[in-house]
Amino acid sequence: MATDISKYQGANGIHRVPIWRIGGFALNNTATNLYLVLMGYVAFYLGGFVGMATVLASSFSMIMRLWDGVTDPFIGFLVDKTNGKFGKNRPFMVIGQVILCITSFILFHVTHLLPENAVIRSAFFVIVSMIYYIGYTFQCVVTKSAQSCLTNDPKQRPLFAVFDAIYNTALFAGMAVVAANVAAKYDPNSSYVTLGFFHEMWVIVAIISAVFTAIAVFCIAPKDRVEFFGTGKAVKVSLKDYWDTLKHNRAIQMLVVSASTDKLANQAKTSSVTAVMFGVVTGAGSLAISAAFQGMTSIPTVILAILVIGGLATTLGQRKGMIIGSAGGIVTSLMLIAMWVFGDPTTMVNSQGGMAMSAFTIILVVLTIINGAFNSLSGNIVIPMTADCADYEVYRTGKYVPGMMGTLFSFVDKIVSSFAPMIAGLLFAAIGFKDIMPDASAPYSDSLKFVGLFLMYGLIIVGQICNLVAMKFYPLTKEKMEEIRGEIEKIKAEAMKG
Repeated sequence: MATDISKYQGANGIHRVPIWRIGGFALNNTATNLYLVLMGYVAFYLGGFVGMATVLASSFSMIMRLWDGVTDPFIGFLVDKTNGKFGKNRPFMVIGQVILCITSFILFHVTHLLPENAVIRSAFFVIVSMIYYIGYTFQCVVTKSAQSCLTNDPKQRPLFAVFDAIYNTALFAGMAVVAANVAAKYDPNSSYVTLGFFHEMWVIVAIISAVFTAIAVFCIAPKDRVEFFGTGKAVKVSLKDYWDTLKHNRAIQMLVVSASTDKLANQAKTSSVTAVMFGVVTGAGSLAISAAFQGMTSIPTVILAILVIGGLATTLGQRKGMIIGSAGGIVTSLMLIAMWVFGDPTTMVNSQGGMAMSAFTIILVVLTIINGAFNSLSGNIVIPMTADCADYEVYRTGKYVPGMMGTLFSFVDKIVSSFAPMIAGLLFAAIGFKDIMPDASAPYSDSLKFVGLFLMYGLIIVGQICNLVAMKFYPLTKEKMEEIRGEIEKIKAEAMKG
């Protein structure tokens, strides 16, 4: 039986979706972010079981993300060409998830079984990783490409960012705790260099990611059809359209600048940075303080993020939401740096090695929650903003190319952010950590503290300054989007008549 699409359509060219479907589809991004978390520990595996030096192991993620970025435009082209029985987006979600599951298993379960030769193991790891990142792009591109067909209601689109902020805050805080506990389970020093750690982390990630993907596929199903694709009719797309879009679509140009610099900053906050700040600088000597701190701040951050994103972005528009989030993030990040520099972090630790509720701890918790909410607004709003850019391209050229839009965005985003692990590795190597990344048991030094602060907050500030500059030239205000929706509805009406 054909799906009744009338319940999803409204007046003035607006089409909506039940909010629970937005929340369910947002899990597609969480599903891929789970694998992102798993690959965040790849430097430990490469150093411990493959034989790569610290700088090379840190650079591995950069090299692979460059490959990931290069494949983006071609996969986006496939998405735009696809419109079969199972829609435009769902096939890529399922295929991508299968590839991620199989290749990640091979990476962490087979590589160390090869002959003890760094060249052989490294070559094998690189080849399998290239396939892994193709699967990653397959699923990731849909997170952005499906936004425009999911809903074009200006009060609904930002809600994706609300759900995404909730899921990502819970994911990254929760998985950090999980990783710390799993590491301690296999090594009393909480080392990440054990086979048991990588096996158990893979099992956790593979199961949860598969469940999240299944939910997302179900939730996008009624909207993954041609009636909700741009003008409602298929259009021919060629590779030369990519260059035209990148050259003339000012909205996607500015969004790329904004998102890529933010991603660079967030990717630089590796597990080693957390270990340095909460294990070394506080004097705790373990990850226990970090786990307790993240447990204390994650839920309030989510709640505040819901209020900030839901209140500002849906009322003022996504562009103004980005501006407010970036400005708030800069101010609170500067305050956090001042806390670590002029305060006494050692007061966070009690005599038993646990967290002490000192004045430093309380102020740090409050500032971290506020900072996290602002960062969630500026960081998560970029995904629904790509849908606005896709609508702008329909308005500008009459072509519905969400795959192109999402992958043009991802291409530059990944190229820039791929340098994050290398930046962290080079900075740590410059202060003496050439053979292994610092962990919670590393000896304290002022240089280690300030490198940690730069990677924890400094790059975030740089990224958010770039946001403010980019939004100065970003054309898609709330009022402009209303004009665009009206024009697309006229185009669609004429196309349907033809």
